[in-house]
Order: sequence, then C-alpha cells, then structure tokens
Amino acid sequence: MADDSPASRQVIETRSAYLDAIAAIAAGNGPIAIDAERASGFRYSQRAYLIQVYRRDVGVVLFDPPAVGAFTELQAAIHDVEWVLHAASQDLACLREVGLDPARIFDTELAARLLGFPRVGLGTVVEELLGTHLAKEHSAADWSTRPLPQSWLEYAALDVELLVDLRDAMATMLADAGKSDIAEQEFQAVLEKDSKLVRADPWRRLSGIHSVRGLRNLAVARELWLSRDTLARELDIAPGRLVPDASLIAAAKAMPATRRVLSEMRDFSGRASRTELDRWWAAVEAGRTTTDLPVVRQNGDTLPPPRAWSDRNPEADARLKAARAAVYTLSEQRAIPVENLLTPEFLRRVAWRPPQTIDAASIGAALEELGARAWQIAETSQLIAEAFVEAHQSMDESAESAS
Repeated sequence: MADDSPASRQVIETRSAYLDAIAAIAAGNGPIAIDAERASGFRYSQRAYLIQVYRRDVGVVLFDPPAVGAFTELQAAIHDVEWVLHAASQDLACLREVGLDPARIFDTELAARLLGFPRVGLGTVVEELLGTHLAKEHSAADWSTRPLPQSWLEYAALDVELLVDLRDAMATMLADAGKSDIAEQEFQAVLEKDSKLVRADPWRRLSGIHSVRGLRNLAVARELWLSRDTLARELDIAPGRLVPDASLIAAAKAMPATRRVLSEMRDFSGRASRTELDRWWAAVEAGRTTTDLPVVRQNGDTLPPPRAWSDRNPEADARLKAARAAVYTLSEQRAIPVENLLTPEFLRRVAWRPPQTIDAASIGAALEELGARAWQIAETSQLIAEAFVEAHQSMDESAESAS
C-alpha cells in the first residue's frame, strides 16, 4: 500500500485515496501504531493537522485531518485492534475530535515509566531498545502549514514506523518484570480518564499573575485575558502570539488611565498590541469599572502546601513524611517512579484527613475513593498504614519525653 522511502511520503487528502487506505489498513496484521501532529503554540485549537498510522504489511499512511473530515470508516476498521501510542494522553483528545477512539491501547511512554527508564521520550527509548536514532527537529513545527515539507513528513512517519516493534520489546520486558497487569491497568486508566476539567477562572493561568496586587488590578488582568482569548479563538491563533502574557500583566499592574497611555507602554507589545488597541483599552476600562471583582484566593478543597503542615497540622505532617519515605523506598525497589506508584496528591489527602481507623483496608478504601488503581492500592496501602501508625507512636513518645 505505502512506499516508505523518504522521497515518496504522500499525505492523503481525497475521499477515494482515504477509502483505499482504509481497505489496506483493515487487511493488515497486528496492532495499529498511531500519532497526531498539532500546531500548539501557533493555533488556538488543539486539533490534529496530521494523523500517522502504521500497521505491519501496510507501512505508514499519512492523513490530512482537515481535508478528510470525519474518520468514521477508519474508526470502524481499527476500533477493536490494539492501538500503540507514545504519551497517549497528549493525542487522545484530538483523535477523538475527528472520531478516532480506541478500545484498548499500549502506551510506550507509560510503559517506559513503569519499567523505570530514566528518560522516556520516544527518541531516547527507541534508541535504547531498538538502536535507531530518531531526529526530533520538527517536533515544535507549525503543522497547520500547507503543503507540509517532505522533511516534516519523514519525521512524522518515523514517529510511528517503529512503535509496534517498540511495543513488542516493552511487552516482553513488562512480562519479565511482573508488571504486565500493572501496565494494563494504567493503559485502561488513560482511556477512562475524563477530559481535563475546565477551570472556573482560566485567566488565572496567566504567567506572572501571582505578581499582580489588588483586586482592581486582577480585574483588569482578567478582562484582558478574556478579550485576548476571544480574539485568539476567532482567529485560531495561539493567544501568546497575539499579545504575550507578560504584556497583559504589565498593563494590569500599570493600570493605564487613558488609551494613549496604554498605547505608549513599551511593555505592552505583541503582533496585535496596536492593531487591536481599541479591544485592549475596552478591556482595561471594563476591569477598572466592574463591580464583579475577583477574589484573591479561589475557594475549593485545596490543601495547604506541605511546607506549612508542621505548623498548621503537625500530626498530618508527621504522617506525610513517614509515608513519603516508605513510598519512595518502595518506588526504588520496584523501579517505578513515585508519581506512577501513587499520585502524590492522593497521599497528601489521605495524610491530611486519614480514616478514623488506620489499617490497610481503610487506607485502601480512601485511596480508591480518590481514584487510585487496584494495583497502586495493593502496593501501597499496607505500608502507608504502617507509616501512619509509626508516626503517631513517635509523636506520643516525644510528647511523653517532653512531659
């Protein structure tokens, strides 16, 4: 079906070529390797601008998503096949946007983490296990560019060409390490994870917002962010390419009194800083006059930073430190990163508000309610319970000695 020589990479853009490709892919053997290229940093949307598919006996097939539209036929052809992705969580959203949604996956980046690889980038893992060097010079390119240069297409093809071989090598390593079941649970968790919740105040993502003082200044920052976000969405341009965060922060701090003062601010720069000056001045005025002032701190079930625990909740601090040490030791023994062995936030929450009765079962139930997987609970609940009990006993002994 596909000629994989570098000079002949072709992107499928027509309906007839698309259907021919689907027939070939459906007739292939084994897992499907799949990847997507976006235009992050260039476009507002996170849509896929190139989708690469590889299957043995077929080779690499490159699709142009904007030209193809819905991938209904491809989804039907490969839905029940295992999909191999590297860092699946980064690509699933844009794949689902065009109708591609796997039933089961093998995530080579996640597998590398579970195997204890110190570096888990695709190029590093491929070179270590398969002995092939992957050039990554186009990873941050603007994939909305048309036509796509051949060098970019070759780079994109190589991203999937070796994924199935990599999957096979890692599956063997997982089995040898007794981690196959762990990997399956983690892969399934990636599939089932809800899309990232939209923040109630997304403008608080502004880089440098912590340096803005005063509710009125925060209101100006908010209105500038909202105005920029609206324009970026309309133009499908990354917001920072219109006016950078630093410029919005500078305006919010300066609180310019007039449109002219805003226009004369050196710190207020960017490709749209002057062409859309009326828009930005309207946002500044809206922030200066609104009665809907933001709160300094957002409400929510947010724990204090661990560095403050020793003063605010010494018992929780002792529990957390003891349990962290135990989990870290287990992480080294199992050659699994701490953050994969157990989500650090889960451990903090259990340490801050532990069950009334401390044992493996109650700790396990608390972790399950937070979202921990079965294997994580099996690995950590007992040692966390023991660490909590030891921390409590140590504090009692210290209190007795002090008295």
